[in-house]
Amino acid sequence: MTPEFIQVEKIESPEAFERLAGEWTELISTSPSDRLFLTWEWLFTWWKHLSGARRLTILTVRSHGELIALAPLALRPRRLEKFLSVGALEFLGTGSVGSDYLDLIIRPGHTTPAIRALTTAVVGAGAAVGLAQVPADAPNALSLADELGKREWTVRSTRTDVCPFIDLTGHSWDSYLDDLGPAHRYNFRRRLRNLERLGRVRFARVEAEADRGPALRELVALHQMRWQPRGGSNAFDRPALIDFHEALSRLALARGWLRLFTLRLDDVAIAAVYGFRYRDTFYFYQSGFDPRQARASVGLIAVGLSIKAAVEEGATEYDFLHGDEAYKFHWARRTREIGRLELYPPHMRGRLYRRAIEANRAARRTARRVLPDAVAQRIAVGLGMGAR
Repeated sequence: MTPEFIQVEKIESPEAFERLAGEWTELISTSPSDRLFLTWEWLFTWWKHLSGARRLTILTVRSHGELIALAPLALRPRRLEKFLSVGALEFLGTGSVGSDYLDLIIRPGHTTPAIRALTTAVVGAGAAVGLAQVPADAPNALSLADELGKREWTVRSTRTDVCPFIDLTGHSWDSYLDDLGPAHRYNFRRRLRNLERLGRVRFARVEAEADRGPALRELVALHQMRWQPRGGSNAFDRPALIDFHEALSRLALARGWLRLFTLRLDDVAIAAVYGFRYRDTFYFYQSGFDPRQARASVGLIAVGLSIKAAVEEGATEYDFLHGDEAYKFHWARRTREIGRLELYPPHMRGRLYRRAIEANRAARRTARRVLPDAVAQRIAVGLGMGAR
């Protein structure tokens, strides 16, 4: 393939982003990076509701007119001095919404020309690059970092989190419980029986649009009830986040991806699980429960029943996504690492941007030491390092 047949275009308008939908979906279906959080549906919805002051900077690469690669990027401005502004390119989906496994999307067989073309485009942009929530084995983002390193860019790679997951391949619900051990199996079944003694128990999945909105509102209410005694959560703490999930859940239901479950006791919602089935993976996204029912372990029961539902519909993996919360390891025994790539150009602005990032990190560390968890978490979101 010769260079003259490679074309790179920068997509800067929402209208052009919207027109990419069909090609984007076809491209990602061929790519090893095919994950929920890189779909057009997830990222376009994020752009509409949560992009803030960022500037759309999607890079497309075409060979003979065929789309062979996408860099789903946005430029985040940052003012360092009164008269000095710099920006950093980052993945769409970055921030408190909790998009995991982000990467460049490249058609198999076209990696080398695509990476070279994207490297040239990134260098020409004159901005630093900060790529968050990148899998430790992300082939495309790591290849971009390698190419930029050859051009004297400073490259930093940091492990930031783990994603616990369950390999369900070949499992029935009973065999999965057996693998966890007899004590775990007995404990779950005993707690479910105890709950059933309190009244009529129903665990139902949203399958109709008429039920989606009410179930989503119940999930949000239960999540906030769960976290209020601990100072709150940033998962649904802004109208823009609620709007995002309202729009995204509607799209996901239409695509057959939405897995929104409500656990009811005598028709009263006491717990909920919000997830997605994409390809062969069930992604656990968020949950909530009524703390007044905590002694009945309704949170544990709801998660267990969602795993059971995933097994029964043929999912080969149940992914808890990022975060090392103890309840996830009640069910999962394996993890994947995700991290952050920081790429700084070899000029003064790149050095200034790196210093600004280091100063922000110092501020976050101080906030975590002296402030309540919820306040420190909100400061982190404001500095662009939010967590789901």
